[in-house]
Amino acid sequence: MIIRQMHADESVLIRQIDRSETIGKIYKMNGGELEAVAAGHECETWDEAHAAEMIERFEKELRSGGIAYGAFDGDTLAGFGVLGHRFRGEQMDQLQVDLMYVSRSYRRQGIGTRIMEELCREAKRRGASYLYISSTETESAVNFYMASGGRITDRVDEELFRMEPEDIHMLKKL
Repeated sequence: MIIRQMHADESVLIRQIDRSETIGKIYKMNGGELEAVAAGHECETWDEAHAAEMIERFEKELRSGGIAYGAFDGDTLAGFGVLGHRFRGEQMDQLQVDLMYVSRSYRRQGIGTRIMEELCREAKRRGASYLYISSTETESAVNFYMASGGRITDRVDEELFRMEPEDIHMLKKL
């Protein structure tokens, strides 16, 4: 497995990602605390419309100055993460993990951790003190980010909250 920087013209490789998963639990914020809620459903992989949306988001962020890292198994994209270009937070010292996915068959092999390490390294290089994480509410995503050092923030980015109000918002100290 090779982790390397991705370029905007590789955006179509996102279609190779199988984001499907069985979701046993989701998290909700309740009075500033995480609350686990039974979910019990299957999340399918992307349809073409959603894949096109992810490709557009990936390309837009890279054109704006963000950076992406991909995990490649030969010619296959096994996972990727995108670091946003725009500084956030009261101190303007946070960069966002804009996208992060690992294909179902490649999960639990340390690939997400390796991608996060690259995103952290790049964020520090750019002068950030924190990663801002707006995580999907699934148990697997929240647990991954928390195991990676993410902590629930009480200073939610209003723009990101409006975009995805069910997300769990975290900061990771760099």
